Amino acid sequence: MTENLSIKQASDLLKSKHISSKELIQTYLKKIKAGKELNCFNFISEETALLDATKSDERRASNSLKGDFDGIPIGVKDLFCTQGILTTASSKILSNFIPNYESTVTMNCKESGLISLGKLNCDEFAMGSTNKTSYFGPVKNPWRPKDSKIDLVPGGSSGGSAAAVAADLCIASLGTDTGGSIRQPASFTGTVGLKPSYGRVSRWGIVAFASSLDQAGPITKTVDDAAIMLDIISGHDKKDSTSSIKEKENYSKNINSNVKGMKIGFPKEFMSDDLPKSTLKAWEECKDLLKSNGAEIINISLPHTMSALPTYYIIAPAEASSNLARYDGVRYGLREKGNDLIDMYERTRSEGFGDEVKRRILIGTYVLSSGYYDAYYLKAQKVRSLIKDDFNKAFEKVDAILTPSTPSTAFEIANEPNDPVQNYFNDIFTVPVNLAGIPGISLPFANDEKNLPIGLQLITNSFEEQKLLNIAKNIEETVQYQAVPEKWWTQ
Repeated sequence: MTENLSIKQASDLLKSKHISSKELIQTYLKKIKAGKELNCFNFISEETALLDATKSDERRASNSLKGDFDGIPIGVKDLFCTQGILTTASSKILSNFIPNYESTVTMNCKESGLISLGKLNCDEFAMGSTNKTSYFGPVKNPWRPKDSKIDLVPGGSSGGSAAAVAADLCIASLGTDTGGSIRQPASFTGTVGLKPSYGRVSRWGIVAFASSLDQAGPITKTVDDAAIMLDIISGHDKKDSTSSIKEKENYSKNINSNVKGMKIGFPKEFMSDDLPKSTLKAWEECKDLLKSNGAEIINISLPHTMSALPTYYIIAPAEASSNLARYDGVRYGLREKGNDLIDMYERTRSEGFGDEVKRRILIGTYVLSSGYYDAYYLKAQKVRSLIKDDFNKAFEKVDAILTPSTPSTAFEIANEPNDPVQNYFNDIFTVPVNLAGIPGISLPFANDEKNLPIGLQLITNSFEEQKLLNIAKNIEETVQYQAVPEKWWTQ
C-alpha cells in the first residue's frame, strides 16, 4: 500500500483514513534505515518528523488541516537552512552549523503541512555533477546496470534528493539547480526534476553558490507532483530582492495534457554524433510522439548555446568566490587555530573546503582579478546575453524546446573522469537554461540497453511553468514510464 506512492496517492490514503500520517512517516523512516547504503541522508529528523505527523493527525481529526497535502513526507537538500536542524551544504566547514532561522521554501512546506524526514546529501556547496564532492561521501544511484552490481553516480548536485525519491525513501524532495543540479540527477535516476524560472521561487535561506543562477525546485515521481510542489514553494518573497512579483499560479489545478496546435522546437546544436544511440532514439521517438498528439515540430537554432558551458564556468565560480568569502571561521562553522587572524583564515578555509570547492574559488577569484575581469568575466556576461537572446528569438516561433537532459546515462562511481573539465560536460544541455533564467523540466522517457533511465528535457520561456508542465504531462501520459529500480540495497 505504501510502495512508490505519489503525493496524490498518499494524500488519498490519508483522506480515506486507510493510513495515518504517523504510520506513513514510520514506514518511510524504516525505508530510510533500510536504505542506509545509498547514503542519501546527511541527517534524519526522526523525532521531529514523528511529532509533526502526530500534529497532522490531530489536525485531520479536527478538520483543521493546513492544506490538501498535510502529513506527506518529503526530503530536503542539505542546502536549505532549517531552524534548529543541522545544515551543512555537505561541507566540513559547516559540519557544526545549526541555523536559528528557516528558509522561505522550507517554511512554505511547513505551512502547507509537509513533513521533512531529514536533510539530503549533495555535492559540497552544490558544486558537482556526481555527488562525489560531498564531505559525507558519495550517494549511490538506486539504479544499477542490468545483471550487474556496479555502483553508479546519482548525478549532482542534488544527488541525494533524486536518489531518495527514486529509491522511495521519501515521496518527493527539494533540490536546487544552478547549472542542471535538479534536472541532471533526475535524468540519471528516472525521476521528474523541475527547475523553475529564476525568481519564481525564493532563494532566501538557501546556502548560496552562484546567486544569479541558483533556483530551488522539486524532484518528484510524477509531473502532477511537480506541479503540486511548485504550488507550495513558489511565490513572491519580500526577503529576497530577486523574487518575482508576478502573481502565483495554481499549477496543479490548471494542469492539462493538450498539446494540439503547440509548436515544439528541435535545436540542431544539441544534435551530436557523440550522443548515445539510445538517447538519440528516445529524443526522436518523443518528437514523433508529440507530433502524433497534435503538436508541430519545428527545427530551430540556438547558435550561442554551444558557448554556454565555458560561459557558465566563468560566471558561476566568480559568484561562488564572492559568496564563499563569508566562510572564514569567525562567526560560525569550522574554526582552525592559527598563529594570527590571517593564519586562522587560511587554515580554516584550507581544512574546511574540499578540492572542487577550492578549485572553483580559485577560478572565480582569477577571472574577477585586475587585468582579467574584462577578458573573462565581462566577456562571459556578454555571451550570456546572447544566449538569452537566442532563446527569446526561438520562443517567438515555438512554445517549447525539446532536448536530451544529459549527454549520457548514469556512469560508474569508480570511473569518474580525473579531468574536472570532462565532468563539467555532464551539464552541457542544462546550463543554457540557468544562464537564460528560464524554466526546464527533465522527465524519464525510456531505459537504455543497460536498463538505465534516459531523461528528456523540456524548456519554455520565462514564467511559463504551466505550459511546461502541460506538455510534460502529455509526454508522461503517452509514454507511461513506470520503471523502478530493483531494491538491491535492502537485501
